Amino acid sequence: QSGVISFVAAIILLMIYMITMYGATPGLIASFGVICNLFFTMGILASLQAVLTLSGVAGIVLSMGMAVDANVLIFERTKEELRLGKSLKSSIADGYKHAFSAIFDSNLTTIITGFILLVYGTGPIKGFATTLIVSILTSFFTAIFITRLIFEAGLNRGKFNNLTFTTRISKNLLTNTRINFLGMRKIGFTVAIAIIVVMVGSLAIRGLNQGIDFSGGRNYVVRFDKPVKPVEISEMLKPAFEGSSLSVITITSDDQVRISTNYRIADQDENIDKEIETKLYEGMKSVLGDASYEEFTENMIQSRQKVGPSIADDIKVGAFWAVILSLIAMALYILLRFRDISFSVGTLASVAFTAFSIIGLYSLLYGILPFSMEMDQSFIAAILTVIGYSVNDTVVVFDRIREVKGLYPKRDRALVINDALNSTLTRTLNTSLSTAIVLLCIFILGGDVIRSFTFAMLFGVIVGTASTLFVATPIAYEIQRRSIAKKAAKEAAAK
Repeated sequence: QSGVISFVAAIILLMIYMITMYGATPGLIASFGVICNLFFTMGILASLQAVLTLSGVAGIVLSMGMAVDANVLIFERTKEELRLGKSLKSSIADGYKHAFSAIFDSNLTTIITGFILLVYGTGPIKGFATTLIVSILTSFFTAIFITRLIFEAGLNRGKFNNLTFTTRISKNLLTNTRINFLGMRKIGFTVAIAIIVVMVGSLAIRGLNQGIDFSGGRNYVVRFDKPVKPVEISEMLKPAFEGSSLSVITITSDDQVRISTNYRIADQDENIDKEIETKLYEGMKSVLGDASYEEFTENMIQSRQKVGPSIADDIKVGAFWAVILSLIAMALYILLRFRDISFSVGTLASVAFTAFSIIGLYSLLYGILPFSMEMDQSFIAAILTVIGYSVNDTVVVFDRIREVKGLYPKRDRALVINDALNSTLTRTLNTSLSTAIVLLCIFILGGDVIRSFTFAMLFGVIVGTASTLFVATPIAYEIQRRSIAKKAAKEAAAK
């Protein structure tokens, strides 16, 4: 129910946002594309007989934000073409044409992340990965094909002749900016290093709050005589398991929950199981009715499962390799796509910084914020998704740098890069804001189970956007500047 509410709220807010930024007609066409994306995604998942988990819901809602991202890229490029004095029809055609490579690259990088999650994830993570891949493919189709058909049909009938893709609010927003981003690179590097130092200190002193996936633990499936709310059960049991990880989720029906805890998982005492079951019985007495301890353990506990530390270590190693391989895959793809090692190194540094910042934040704030901040497979899924997503913005900037460099090969490289950053600033703002709106909807309305997951992604989108501007691009510039200087020195020596 929370997932459905977050769906509806996200769609409404995205529609309002797109209409506010680009006008009623483009905004509604983009929103129609998002609704088509949802329809196709649900149809494909149904045909695959896929189970829709809460993390899967998050995957669909995230893809809604990314579908809007594609429209933002197209609309912003169309606005640029209109400013050059082109006709509306040719501006829209060129907008789709020039935005295609950035949309293709950003979608492909996210799909690469999805496949890595499929290989290394288990359970809900595989569900999230499947949903993410399907919805990204359908969003690409709807953004590139369906919305274009609508624009072309309208133009051919003379109905869209007055479109400007601007409103009073967005008409002069961030146009003709002259921000010297590269001039601020030392400040950016200093802030990034300071954040890394703080995060390393927190990891060394506080460590991470490891969930059952990584620490091991016990799972108990309990059936009640009446429907219960997992959140209320969790609140009842928290005092008994203070200092340990505790998770309560609904299983198959409202009267059945799975309770998971890593309480004393490393101890070998034979009486621990009895101690935990006693704590469960005492903690939930108010909802157990007249059931005795024996009735509770024999009839109401449907199953018991123990995940030992050795199995948890295997999951931890798999998660580690998933993150590392994802980073390497992104860097290799950027190298293959742009044929420039500076872009690849800049991307790797940026996404690594973003991923590390999320991990460090969870070390810094667990036990402080009023929701679970555990290191588990869902958390790893959030990091990997952010890695895939943060590359999107970097790809857009690098794509523009390559374009400007091709048009003006002799222009000063710092000027080329600053122009590219300024000309894509509106896209950067709008793509990040549209995704942040969607994630905020899930965070507020999506329920406690995925609140930590969406918080990690929301923080990652913010850090990833800043990282593109102040880490990825400046590092790429430094490498290119030194390469140009070396080449000039060799040419001078040869003369």
